[in-house]
Amino acid sequence: MHWLKLLLIAIISVIIGASGGFIAWNLSTLPEIKSLEGYTPMQSSFVYSSDGKVLAEFYQERRNFIPHYQIPERIKKAFIAVEDQRFYSHPGVDIIGILRALYNDIMAQSIVEGGSTITQQLAKMLFLKPEKSLSRKVREALISVQIEKKYTKDEILGMYLNQAYFGTRAYGIEAAAQTYFDKPVRDLSLGEAALLAGLQKAPTLYSPFRNPGKALSRRQIVLTKMLESGLISRNDYERANAEPLPAKPNYRKYEAPYFVELLRQGLEAKYGNAIYISGIKVYSTVDYELQKIAEAAVADGIAVIEKRVRKGVQAALIAIDLRNGHIKALVGGNDFWETQFNRATMALRQPGSAFKPFVYAAALEDGMSETDEVLDEPVTFPGGKPNTTWSPRNYDGEYRGYIPMKTALALSLNSATVRLAHDVGIHNVIETAKKCGIKTVLQPYLPIALGASDVTLLELTSAYAAFATGNRIYPTTYERIINRDGVPLEEALVSSDMAFEPDIVDKMKVLLRAVVEAGTATKAKEIKRPVYGKTGTTNDFSDAWFIGFDDRLVVGVWVGRDNHKPIGPKEAGSKAALPIWIEFMKNIR
Repeated sequence: MHWLKLLLIAIISVIIGASGGFIAWNLSTLPEIKSLEGYTPMQSSFVYSSDGKVLAEFYQERRNFIPHYQIPERIKKAFIAVEDQRFYSHPGVDIIGILRALYNDIMAQSIVEGGSTITQQLAKMLFLKPEKSLSRKVREALISVQIEKKYTKDEILGMYLNQAYFGTRAYGIEAAAQTYFDKPVRDLSLGEAALLAGLQKAPTLYSPFRNPGKALSRRQIVLTKMLESGLISRNDYERANAEPLPAKPNYRKYEAPYFVELLRQGLEAKYGNAIYISGIKVYSTVDYELQKIAEAAVADGIAVIEKRVRKGVQAALIAIDLRNGHIKALVGGNDFWETQFNRATMALRQPGSAFKPFVYAAALEDGMSETDEVLDEPVTFPGGKPNTTWSPRNYDGEYRGYIPMKTALALSLNSATVRLAHDVGIHNVIETAKKCGIKTVLQPYLPIALGASDVTLLELTSAYAAFATGNRIYPTTYERIINRDGVPLEEALVSSDMAFEPDIVDKMKVLLRAVVEAGTATKAKEIKRPVYGKTGTTNDFSDAWFIGFDDRLVVGVWVGRDNHKPIGPKEAGSKAALPIWIEFMKNIR
């Protein structure tokens, strides 16, 4: 018998030694818990309008970090009740909870209850792979004990609630509150908190959108545990249990979507993937109120046009602050969610007569005055091919002889404008356009005087700012960017270059005001303040434009079809684009 005792002692010693060695090995391979000191989970980035509205949320994992002290007690209680009732008393590993779970699993002859504490779940989320092994469970327990030694219970609970996945692409309690209930976590009701707490066991299985019956039962379990634990009253329980389930997830759609997408592309090119994970705040230039007015003006304008012509018409509008180049409103088409093609920034279209002011500006810089006369008579020039000619014709077929420059521009007379471009020199016209901000390649031929070379609405509109102020502006989409800690990353600098001397600006305003007072844009007189601008129409009515400004904004409108087919008979700039421009300008403050 003596030898049996010795053998038993030897076996026990081996088991203890092996266990000790196993634990020691796991201890030696544990991650550094101090890395939690710089705990920075992936976090959504937000885009704000200049007046403080949230326009968009960029994320890889939809998460908005919220400090533990801002999480309401009812939220914490719901999670503790269902996930870890002894959370505030155990040291990270709950032996009683493990034994209770083991007993319930044996009685049910299946795994119905887990023994992991909230701290263990946090350790698994942050440091371990989702493998099922004894080694992982040991490491999980050891890490949990270390976490408990270093952080308070509320800090641990806060990290857990910010890291947890709630299904429906929502990471963290704040994103879950927004996704499931379209409200911040501070405004969640008891029933809503209980629903989110119940999701942790299996977010897909208990989703109210996929399995409302299971979601309801799971919420009831959470509320029952809260009641039995004395965390809520019977009245609280009954009210929360009667709350309706959410019907659909609240995915954030972009406000000002064409603008936000333009902004996103620029930020991604500059900051890369950081815009989706680092929780930056981007304060954009767009004015939310002006944006809504612009969207309504475009929608209403297209509806009116499509009463006259077949459907399929598109329109774009952009408004830019004359002082600093801030884009205050941008509409790139009828429906961003149908097509993301931005007609304000990406569509290259012929501007027609909206290009003519560059001819007149070049003439003024060449020493002419707005009162000088130009000849409006039929004229013929050599064509682009050998033995061919080209004769510009006026829209109405009439010619007026010698007339003041401002009359020629006001009435948008083609013959007089081409003669003027020929006299000034087409290369000088091109240089003037480039000086104002036209970036696309302009063909050095006389038809360019009538807008025969493609431009975008963005560059044409911003170029008109030079007629208003004398300065070339550089359109920008954001004012500043700050990181998740509120530290500024970037302040956008206001940049401009002088394009015209003040006397040229004054003369251009006379010319462009004449378009409104006695020319192709007389409808704009209904705006009860001084406005200036020019209509534009291509020969086959495939493009209609109006670009104009007041003392604060330069605004451009384009109307057309994506396939370059005609909008409809006689759908000129004054008929198709100008009414949209007027509607916008009338309604802004």
